[in-house]
Amino acid sequence: MFWAKTHPSILVIDDDRRNREMLAEALSQAGFETDIVSDGVGALDKVKLVPYDAVLSDICMAPFSGLDLLDSLRKTMPETPVVLLTAFGSVDTAIQAMKQGAFDYMVKPVNLEELVLTMRRAVEHRRLIDGNGVPQRPSGEQPKTVSLIGHSKPMVDVFKLVGKVAGSRAAVLLQGESGTGKELIARAIHDNGPRAIHKFVAVNCSAIPDSLLESELFGHTKGSFSGAHAMRRGLLEEASGGTFFLDEVGDLSPSGQAKLLRVLQEGELRRVGSNESVPVDLRIISASRRNLSELVGAGRFREDLLYRLNTVTILLPPLRDRPEDVPPLVEYFLFRHSSHGHYPVPSFSSSAMRALEKYTWPGNVRELEHVVERAVALATHTILSINDLPPEVLKNHRGTADHQDTFPGTLKALQREQVLKMLESTQGNKERTARLLGISRRTLYRLLDRYGFGKNGHCSNTDTTDTPGA
Repeated sequence: MFWAKTHPSILVIDDDRRNREMLAEALSQAGFETDIVSDGVGALDKVKLVPYDAVLSDICMAPFSGLDLLDSLRKTMPETPVVLLTAFGSVDTAIQAMKQGAFDYMVKPVNLEELVLTMRRAVEHRRLIDGNGVPQRPSGEQPKTVSLIGHSKPMVDVFKLVGKVAGSRAAVLLQGESGTGKELIARAIHDNGPRAIHKFVAVNCSAIPDSLLESELFGHTKGSFSGAHAMRRGLLEEASGGTFFLDEVGDLSPSGQAKLLRVLQEGELRRVGSNESVPVDLRIISASRRNLSELVGAGRFREDLLYRLNTVTILLPPLRDRPEDVPPLVEYFLFRHSSHGHYPVPSFSSSAMRALEKYTWPGNVRELEHVVERAVALATHTILSINDLPPEVLKNHRGTADHQDTFPGTLKALQREQVLKMLESTQGNKERTARLLGISRRTLYRLLDRYGFGKNGHCSNTDTTDTPGA
């Protein structure tokens, strides 16, 4: 094993005492020597004295963040791998961490077995560098904000890949069902790469008739076909210098596939009706909802083109395979679609959220956004119940309305904080609180008694009178 002579040393940085002690204990039991500090200042002092094999740091700390610490460590000791921890999973944080040179990125609560494996890989990486002089990838520029959200392991893995490929010239193929966010991922790659100051041009091959698609992509000369009254530059030419996103590339005609291959091989294109070559410099990111290898086997897609397109393949998981991402996505969409006149931002009841999590989402994230937007547009109160969800979402959900007689499951899911927060928002009005929670007033009293607050609760001095407009 790589720690045969000495135990590898890890510096653990976290401003939460219990958390850093728990992490250090888990690593110590796995055979690591660990030191712990509470902030980046202490970490920088420590690394001046001890040549640690790897660093494990939380991101959200004061006086400067884990990303700031990473930046400092990359400048002073670039050979030391840094693994970052965060309580929030977003593409912005993941891309920024990987672009600044983090060895890896993990979302809390951390699986301790995965943490130990990750730190072992980090130490192996460090010792390979020490032995072979393997160069580290350089840190990049600060990424731009991209509205992608998720803390499930499949999406964190996607974010890591985006961070790794953004700064390269590699062709990227995105594969996933419709609505999984392929164009957003393509934009994230563009926005965090060296071509970010240039154009990002997107086209969906399935949305343009075959008779017009080649002209749209490659342009045409005057008189090349009926209706071509003037020379026209194609979208590929317009994107030169930047990134071209070709969605549903599997729908490209055989002729279009041959022309696209020429662009990838030669860096030039020919407009429809012309033999003149036009140089283009662009990065192509392609996407498909279908398996292109199967299309190759069926003779419907060029194998040589597929090799050119999929230097790196990123698989986007469907939303049904990552239900833990539904609540943060819902929260984001509620805020996004409430910014146009709805204040305060509404929220979904426990039963409604459970229905959203259990739905299979054939339209994926796009469908989820439409459902939330619809609920916000039709909202008449700040708590959205399952009555605000469309019938298809409720098809496999037990119970079809937020009603006192149909919600034993909801009561089990209601948490103490949710009930008390609702009481505060209604200024202690029990009748309105019960109605918004979708339970009876008697059930609310039982809950308050169970939580040790009695019938009056914390906020009650308005129990017998409805608030105006309730």
